[in-house]
Amino acid sequence: MTRLIEPVRTAPAVARSGGVRSRVGWTFVLLTAVAIVAFSAVPYFSASLAELAEREVGLAPTYAQAHPLVQGALYAHIAGGAVALLAGPLQFWRGLRARLPRLHRWTGRVYLVGVGIGGVAGLVIAPSSPAGYVGLFGFGALGVLWLITGWRAYRAIRRGDVPSHRAWMIRNYALTYAAVTLRLWLPVLLLAPLALGLPWEFDAAFADAYAAVPFLSWLPNLVVAEWLIRRRGLPSYRLPA
Repeated sequence: MTRLIEPVRTAPAVARSGGVRSRVGWTFVLLTAVAIVAFSAVPYFSASLAELAEREVGLAPTYAQAHPLVQGALYAHIAGGAVALLAGPLQFWRGLRARLPRLHRWTGRVYLVGVGIGGVAGLVIAPSSPAGYVGLFGFGALGVLWLITGWRAYRAIRRGDVPSHRAWMIRNYALTYAAVTLRLWLPVLLLAPLALGLPWEFDAAFADAYAAVPFLSWLPNLVVAEWLIRRRGLPSYRLPA
């Protein structure tokens, strides 16, 4: 069977010295990850789903009456995703890798455990997404790819293939970062009709915006990830000619 995607093995990656843009980008990713965990994840552990649903906090109204198994999966998804969001940037901190490789490895294990828990739990709650079938397939695909790329990153480092490990970790964190980009896209899509001079009503605009983010939250992230991978000379993918 013809392979649709073929790996491109480039020359061994040469570590680039950290420039200002690189540090600014890393800091932005870290701060936005911390902000999303603080303002979107922590509230779920401050009160019951029923209480949060009364205040219309996040997804609480959708899952407040769900089966206990689904509610448990929601909490597992939030906790695993929060751990992965916070631990992920540390994996790309050159100073940590160089000076404290043991801590880097343990942080990576914690990160991948968070991905595993969050990914499996995400597949459990995807059928209950308020975005309907779009949410099921969009967030379901995200969960599957999140687990696959995490597994590939783990397998690569176990066999000593550091360049491939780095490439798969970049792809994986791009998917983890969907938790942030989803919340960046929502206000943009919500206000787009106003910018275009179209009739606007909040509930309808929010429903339209939320119908787009199940795919929009992570597909552009993967494109950017692949660009970064090629820029760093790591094993990348291309469509065959």
